[in-house]
Amino acid sequence: MRIDETLLNEAKAYAARNGRSLNSVMEDALRQLLNRSNEVAERPRINLPVSGAASGPRLTWAEIKEILEQEDIERALGAGHAHA
Repeated sequence: MRIDETLLNEAKAYAARNGRSLNSVMEDALRQLLNRSNEVAERPRINLPVSGAASGPRLTWAEIKEILEQEDIERALGAGHAHA
């Protein structure tokens, strides 16, 4: 693995200032990057009606919950297949 020398020196200085090993700093940085990329799901913007005058389907809270749960299940299954 090759790392830009300036970046590596900054990481070493950060580790020294915080009493940590360079390895632990690099692992934490990589872990944060991977967690953030998994959390940010790109979804299309949805405009929700804010008044009773909007046209379109009317959903109950139970129907909305069911839709969201189904999306969670599909997302989890998709993530599982991506690692396989």
